[in-house]
Amino acid sequence: MKFAASVALLAAAGAQAHYTFPGTSYNGQVSADWETVRLTTNRYSHGPVTDVNSQEMTCYQTGTSGAPKILSVQAGSNVTFRVDPSIQHPGPLQFYMAKVPSGQTAATFDGKGAVWFKIYQDGPSGLGTSSITWPSSGKATVSVQIPRCIANGDYLLRVEHIALHSASSVGGAQLYLACAQLTVSGGIGTLNTGSLVSFPGAYKATDPGILFQLYWPVPTSYVNPGPAPVKC
Repeated sequence: MKFAASVALLAAAGAQAHYTFPGTSYNGQVSADWETVRLTTNRYSHGPVTDVNSQEMTCYQTGTSGAPKILSVQAGSNVTFRVDPSIQHPGPLQFYMAKVPSGQTAATFDGKGAVWFKIYQDGPSGLGTSSITWPSSGKATVSVQIPRCIANGDYLLRVEHIALHSASSVGGAQLYLACAQLTVSGGIGTLNTGSLVSFPGAYKATDPGILFQLYWPVPTSYVNPGPAPVKC
């Protein structure tokens, strides 16, 4: 089974190709590492979260303090995360936001509870063939548009990339994530966020988008975990 052997070699070769999301870029202004993004536990290791029930699923945050700065953005504009060094595994990219409760700021809110709504997800092309590709593969930056119809205020913006190269067994999927701190202005406040989810809690280890055989048999469909993205 040369194909199966090749798949095993690919998975092993990629085992150490880890990454982080240490900073933001907005309107040409590039933040320092961990200036507007909360310091993550994998700052040095670049390793993933593999237990979807772990408390690290919220923001993968180390300690209890937020990042030193809050990024001011306009509704409808794009916010970019820098990737260190780049997204090096196949899998979907997703973004979530959480509105900061009254009396707190984006630097103090812990992001716990059913507060998160999805604003973006992508999926593969080439399903059913041996040439499945993912839009974020190899990217050193990833961007998302803040909904134009969002309410003004402080938010956490959570970037999440799910690496599927070893996801054929429970606990094999690798989740790389981080949270940026935002203050949003210029929104019109009509966004219907629907049912909010929590992290941990939004995913199960057996969800079809988490427990997934990427290589063989060749997949013909992919279902992103979590809720559908909201729309204005």
